[in-house]
Amino acid sequence: MRRSCAAQVLQDPKWPEKWPFRPEDFLRYDESDDSVFYEAPRFVYHIDEAAVKSLTEFYSTVFPPAGQDDVALLDICSSWVSHYPPGYTAGRIVALGMNEEELKGNKHVSEYVVHDLNLEPDLPFPDNTFDVVTNAVSVDYLNKPLEVFQEIHRVLKPGGKAYMSFSNRYFPTKAIALWTATGDEDHIYIVGSYFHYSVSGGYLAPQAKDISPRGGLFGKSDPMYVVFAEKKKA
Repeated sequence: MRRSCAAQVLQDPKWPEKWPFRPEDFLRYDESDDSVFYEAPRFVYHIDEAAVKSLTEFYSTVFPPAGQDDVALLDICSSWVSHYPPGYTAGRIVALGMNEEELKGNKHVSEYVVHDLNLEPDLPFPDNTFDVVTNAVSVDYLNKPLEVFQEIHRVLKPGGKAYMSFSNRYFPTKAIALWTATGDEDHIYIVGSYFHYSVSGGYLAPQAKDISPRGGLFGKSDPMYVVFAEKKKA
């Protein structure tokens, strides 16, 4: 996909009046307890190093300046690494994920919470807590995305931003059916729809950016896309 194409997907999406997806779109091939699937820690990258670098560089351009005590960030569906810029600090950086051993190893964060969003989409934080919410290569696993995006909106401060990044790599048995049946441009539309339909008028229009690295091994690397939106200010 050309970089310009990714951005164009959400420039005039022509959203239907009603949520266009069906409950069965959010089923997975493997509907067994996710805690079993994620029980063993995986201290590996789930995208290649070039894609990791691109995501980290993107974060460095959009995060609030480092070192501010009144800034808070939340990384959902997190693990042993959040791909944040090296040395980035804030008053509070929280990782929320499934595997405690992985979360303990996350050097980017100041605290962590073990929490399964597919069982309980409520985020265990007060309203208007975070300046930034991130999700790296895991939005495709959410089986209650509207509820989760409602919660993201609730915990963001007015003017706060949420960044959902993804590639074309995923665990196919745990990704939702809608994701495995569609391609990159569709995925941008799907994630954009989560912002649009979760809280009516709650987010500014979602945007998309292709941050795929150029080159890579044998001239190829994992594609990377980010769909993001800002919580409207009061």
